[in-house]
Amino acid sequence: MCAACGVPTHLADPLITPPTEAPVTGVPPTGTPVAGARITDPPAADARSADGPPDGPPPRFAALRNRDCRPYLFGAALAMMADNIEHVITYWVLWQTFHSPALTGFQVISHWVPFLVLSMWFGSLADRYDCRRIIQAAQVLFMAVSATWGILFLTDSLHMWEACVLLVLHGLAGSLWSPGEQLMLHDFVGPAELPSAVRLNATFRSLGVLFGPVVGSALLLGLGPTAGIFANVAFYVPLTLFLFRTRFTGHTRDRHSRPRVGPLESLRVLREIAANRTLVSMIILGGLGSFFVGASLQSSMPIFAHDLGAGGAGTAYGVLLFANGAGGVVGGIVLEATGWVKPHVPAALISTAIYGLTSLFFALTTSYPLALALLVAGGVANLASMSIGQTVVQLMAPAADRGRVLGVYGMSANGLRAGSGFTVGLLGAAIGVHASLGFSATALCLGTAAAGLHALRGHRRATVPG
Repeated sequence: MCAACGVPTHLADPLITPPTEAPVTGVPPTGTPVAGARITDPPAADARSADGPPDGPPPRFAALRNRDCRPYLFGAALAMMADNIEHVITYWVLWQTFHSPALTGFQVISHWVPFLVLSMWFGSLADRYDCRRIIQAAQVLFMAVSATWGILFLTDSLHMWEACVLLVLHGLAGSLWSPGEQLMLHDFVGPAELPSAVRLNATFRSLGVLFGPVVGSALLLGLGPTAGIFANVAFYVPLTLFLFRTRFTGHTRDRHSRPRVGPLESLRVLREIAANRTLVSMIILGGLGSFFVGASLQSSMPIFAHDLGAGGAGTAYGVLLFANGAGGVVGGIVLEATGWVKPHVPAALISTAIYGLTSLFFALTTSYPLALALLVAGGVANLASMSIGQTVVQLMAPAADRGRVLGVYGMSANGLRAGSGFTVGLLGAAIGVHASLGFSATALCLGTAAAGLHALRGHRRATVPG
């Protein structure tokens, strides 16, 4: 059975066929992918690659057992924590300095729009160049932005245009990091253990998101914003140094020519993705959750906390804010430990639908304990949906175009988070945040059903003889 799609008649990687089978377009009979290999719906052939999954399932926490992947996961968690520490410190200073609601909105837009606009180009860079250096460039940019914030705080010379430039550069660093990271994960562990690597990477990133506000608040209160933002630079260093030590480049497992970076190559990949219903469904699925709920749930939490009777209690509000992220961490650990959820399309659809339903019931409930439970369950479902979708996309993408395909997925799953400010935020200003989240969550469920039907038609077409 395919590990990516759940279809019993083909493998996760549609580009690898045995010598006795007719080769897929653009793939030689040896099963070695080449640059420009066509992305097609999975063929109705039962085959295994030389480095494909072993007879038995991989061990639990397989990526943590990998001596190359393990330090990367910890380093990425620290870097993600630093990302969120910077948000805590700089957002506080910017509000104290300018008291600008418009700048507050720009903070969200500047963080996610680079993913929407540049993810595919950054994916092209990851396909062609050493991913270690690309990730290091992103980390250096993160460090430079934090250090520049510190200098401006120290000299008391911060202007709004400077803040906007730094916010955009911070968003650029995040979007540059993402495609190269996914190629590195595949290179560290190979296709058999890729689901573990993607799931644990998402879990460790969730840990960084959880502890970022805690550590950021401690630095802000203990050292002050200037010393705190300078200290934040140190959290990016471990990952940057590790990438000098590892031999993996993001391409060591693949044997193919490096595609050129250009608009024609990107258009070719987009056309081929459009012909693959499963890939299209996973990309749409990632975008649905981001666009309709996305980052707006957290930004709207003070309103929900007040309506649930926790607005005046700092601890109660903090627990509510913490619950959704904690669900991602707990869910990642439980899913990895139990192996209950397999990386295939039906699991991605079901988990996304559960995320939509928990968001809908959260919008409607007036019970604080039930709200906490729904946030935790939603965090588990969201982590499962995103990690499964990303794994399916990775496994189905040709080696030579993996970065571009993941870039398209990143445009949807990350870039469309900027849209949640409209679907929940602006709409909430007109009809109330409970109603706007309820309508958005309903749209997420309906969109998930439509994406499932689209993927199902692709599976039926792939298994019809001739």
